[in-house]
Amino acid sequence: MMKMQKVRHHAMKLSTLAVLLLAANTVNAAPTTGVTQVNVTLVGDQGGQCQVDQKSVNAGPVTFNIVNKTATAITEIELLNNDRILGEKENLAPGLPAVKFTLNLDGGHYQIYCPGAAKELIDFTVTGQKNAHSTDSISALLKQGTDGYGRYVESTVAGMVTAVTALQTAIDAGQLEQAKIAYAQARPYYERIESDVDGFLLPGYKATDNAGNLDYLIDMRASNLDPAVGWHGFHAIERDLFEKGKIDKQTQQTAKGLVIHIAELNKQVKGLTYKPEDLANGAADLLEEVQNTKINGEEEAYSHIDLVDFAGNVEGAMQAFAYLQPGLEKIDPTLTQQVSEQFTAVRKLLDQYRDSQSLGGYRPYTSALKAENAAKLSRAIQALQEPLSHIAEKVATHAGA
Repeated sequence: MMKMQKVRHHAMKLSTLAVLLLAANTVNAAPTTGVTQVNVTLVGDQGGQCQVDQKSVNAGPVTFNIVNKTATAITEIELLNNDRILGEKENLAPGLPAVKFTLNLDGGHYQIYCPGAAKELIDFTVTGQKNAHSTDSISALLKQGTDGYGRYVESTVAGMVTAVTALQTAIDAGQLEQAKIAYAQARPYYERIESDVDGFLLPGYKATDNAGNLDYLIDMRASNLDPAVGWHGFHAIERDLFEKGKIDKQTQQTAKGLVIHIAELNKQVKGLTYKPEDLANGAADLLEEVQNTKINGEEEAYSHIDLVDFAGNVEGAMQAFAYLQPGLEKIDPTLTQQVSEQFTAVRKLLDQYRDSQSLGGYRPYTSALKAENAAKLSRAIQALQEPLSHIAEKVATHAGA
């Protein structure tokens, strides 16, 4: 599984600029043959409803198409099985284009979870069994890709352990400027793989408790805090280093907690297995992260290293695609080339903002830089999102995917 148990956290709204840009496009396309389409519509009636057009489907590839028409109280949906999140979409602000995720589902009882709706849990049934795994050459290539990607995730999280340990060392020593540098060096690790690991829990916690949600404890922003749990992780440290401009005992305690939580994450990612559609869905999620929290400057509100995080998300998405690419070239070479070209275009655009003298190697994402460049950056990501959005269905419908 790509994602294990996950605690929901409150999604952030897109900036007005991002909303206008995204509204001009949609990730929807003609459904791939052999994929069951389930449409989920979020409306604001009776405090918020999650409307599902079919609640029982046959086993096999299933695409969940989600659109929020008028439900301001509902900003995410999740597909659950035995309290495990198999797929999700967040930041579902009213009026944005439809989004989707594809899963290869086996027979069983599931639930569609719409936090904030009048009825939050909707029973969903899958009948029969999905196709047995194929041993053809394409399936072998996809399997090699998912295995390789698993090793990439493990190595990235291991690197993050080293990076946050260096951050803690600087904070414990009271070295403010060194801690700022270490903070910027540590952030890309999480951004590269956050769509893979944001569903993990501390031992003994349930998937409804933010106090055990590693994503919350590692990466929560001030605007999304759970008052019962408080603030932990990277962005609490960011506030102290860059806004307060000082290190105190609380900063040291927060850094200690961050190291502990990432060490736990490091244990949990070891030996995970992935499906090809997991990589495709994860890459799409990382690009949505760029649109939702990086381009509007909301991610790094104090350090303004949003372009460092932007690059991390793009790199992670590109790695997921690269591990699928040998198999995808046999399934749909035209689509594969389109995605590859758009990744190249985004990387060339990002290179324009490199600055070796700035934290993390990119120019600070100031208000002036955002005002001048946000639309251009959003369009580039949008052009990549469109072809990339078709990959999950392509790999899920292939025998053995």
